[in-house]
Amino acid sequence: MARNRLTTKRLLGIDRSGPNPAATRPDQPLHPFTIPNAIGFLRLALIPVFLLVALASSDGVSAAAATLFAVIGWADYLDGFTARLTGQFSRLGALLDPIVDRLLVISGMAVTWDFRLLPRWAIAVVVVREVLMLALSRYSIHRGMEIKINWAGRLGVAPTMGAPFFAMTGVHALALALLYIGLALSLSATALYIRRGVSEARRASADGAEERQLSSSD
Repeated sequence: MARNRLTTKRLLGIDRSGPNPAATRPDQPLHPFTIPNAIGFLRLALIPVFLLVALASSDGVSAAAATLFAVIGWADYLDGFTARLTGQFSRLGALLDPIVDRLLVISGMAVTWDFRLLPRWAIAVVVVREVLMLALSRYSIHRGMEIKINWAGRLGVAPTMGAPFFAMTGVHALALALLYIGLALSLSATALYIRRGVSEARRASADGAEERQLSSSD
């Protein structure tokens, strides 16, 4: 399949129209040795460093921890930009990026939980949702399915990551507002994921029943 023409909007991630790159499909090899994947592995390696720096602070308000958190978060954009610029898309990259994002959110929320920087009930909901999405991702991989990010999930990433960042910089009111916005969008996205998953499972079940019926009639 021909590659989509690389326009400025597509390069910057503004235009996401068209099918996903063929190299990211479930039936493709992982292709781990790419520049975008190297960025992804670096992001993953920096998460424990962030946790060590943040948890070593006295009250959780730490410029160093917040900076590390922001670098890991924004490097996701660099990862995607590099993939689009070089054309080095891969199945591993498609799997790794959302996992790193969810681990980063969980880590940021763990810090805000430990220092009581945000309401713990809301933190718990966010963490449970992220763990659920990790489990759903793992299940979909085993079933040969793919969870495609929806509009609510895409919009919910920035406020959900922004909440722990601003909490660690001491801007509590903004952190709280972003937490609730991110929570609403994330839960809406989860509902859409589950509805789509149930629909695909029913369709697969119906297709399987039809194939068995045709086999038995032969």
